[in-house]
Amino acid sequence: MSRVAIVGGGIGGLTAALLLSRRGEQVVIYERAGQVGGRVAFEEEGPYRIDRGPTIVLLPEMLTGILEEGGLPPGSLELLRCDPLCRIHFGSGRVLNKVAGLEAQAAEIDREFPGEGSGFLRFMGDMAGLFPRGKASFLEQPFSRRRQFFRPANLALMSRLRAYRSLRSAVGNYFRSEELRDAFSLQSLYIGGAPFRTPGIYTMLPYAESAFGIWMLKGGYGELPRILSRELLSRGVEIHTGTEVEGLTVEEGRCTGITAGGVKHSYDAVLYNGEFPQLEELLPAELFAGMADAKRGKGTRGRIKRGRYQPSSGCVLIYAGADRRWPESETHQFFLPDSLNDNLRELFDQGRISHLPSYYVFNPAALDDSAAPPGESVLYFLIPVPADPGLDWESIAGPLAERVLEDAEQRGFPGLKASLKWKKLRTPADAYKEGLYGGGSFGIAPVLSQLGVFRPQPRPYPIKSLYAAGASVHPGGGVPIVMQGARMAVHELMKEMKP
Repeated sequence: MSRVAIVGGGIGGLTAALLLSRRGEQVVIYERAGQVGGRVAFEEEGPYRIDRGPTIVLLPEMLTGILEEGGLPPGSLELLRCDPLCRIHFGSGRVLNKVAGLEAQAAEIDREFPGEGSGFLRFMGDMAGLFPRGKASFLEQPFSRRRQFFRPANLALMSRLRAYRSLRSAVGNYFRSEELRDAFSLQSLYIGGAPFRTPGIYTMLPYAESAFGIWMLKGGYGELPRILSRELLSRGVEIHTGTEVEGLTVEEGRCTGITAGGVKHSYDAVLYNGEFPQLEELLPAELFAGMADAKRGKGTRGRIKRGRYQPSSGCVLIYAGADRRWPESETHQFFLPDSLNDNLRELFDQGRISHLPSYYVFNPAALDDSAAPPGESVLYFLIPVPADPGLDWESIAGPLAERVLEDAEQRGFPGLKASLKWKKLRTPADAYKEGLYGGGSFGIAPVLSQLGVFRPQPRPYPIKSLYAAGASVHPGGGVPIVMQGARMAVHELMKEMKP
């Protein structure tokens, strides 16, 4: 039996602990916050409770498959399928429902965009063959060596997935309408990226929506860490909350433990599940190749380079409780401005917040009647904004939220403002205080220079017994994908620990 420390009790850390404890390893989790879950948590006020971070469940079979591998008892969580999958409100006044079934979706597209349904069917047909290969090659494989990534088969697949183009450009091959291009590329916002910057390989996201559905977890995504922690505690896994890890011990090229509360603890392996760019702060300074050494001509053999990372976008989040429901509303809705592309270029290229930006609304009571008190609603508004914790968010966030609520009232939630009984805002400054890198909400940005082999790996450094998982680690962000990254890290760890 090996003793493994997990630094950070986010979903990646909890998943790793589930898989390791299932294999009989002794696991101890150290979490600096007062509760586990990281981004996956609840905001609560009186009778109201709603997810703080992720709300959309994609790739449900990946999520449940990893939990089953970890030995989570069947029936531990209940996923609810959304149909319509989501509703998109365009600035022009058009409304598009994304629905289950290819022919039904093509007909829905043709209803609002005559002649465009065939493009959707062509997109789904092309991706049906590419998605399984992309999943196996890029979502389920670590790239500890560059040659593993740059294999001829991978390069050919990346070309077919149009990795050399942006997501928005890639879907442009299938749709003439700018609004449909928006509808099938806005998924990059789920992971904090701009559709015109996120590589075309992420066409797997809009494909996965239509192929496998959009779901929600009954009770909210915030139930997941509660379910996992209960299972882990029943197995004897130690979970220390309110405990910050101050450093990692590295001896002769191997990570041999951690320091917490000024006390050193020895372990056979360490898995880091914090914000990856902050891992360097925990490692001994002498491990890094510094600029000063290079200028003086000193050798840097055996050292590792410091990373420079671009954060994902930030968010202003509005959590609200209302004393009514909207029977015609859907669980997941997107409200877009006249030009989503122009709107997001303001955000990502100029670091500016549009007067009326795009935003997403989560209305769980539309599907889960128990999500709010009878006859009432809990609502979640996500507004993409620059990941700049230095902006004056105290003066920016309030007026921005008011404009969004007014717009939502006009376009989909009549009587919204008068019905509000509770409202709370969260900004990139709050995210930064809680330790999210650069104030971004999704880890490091999904850009080409931070994709695949260029992203931190489950075994991130040439240091034995040190592993990593999380939104900034390959294969990337999104709850099931983070869980998949934790799974890869555990498999790498177990290979190294074999006698």
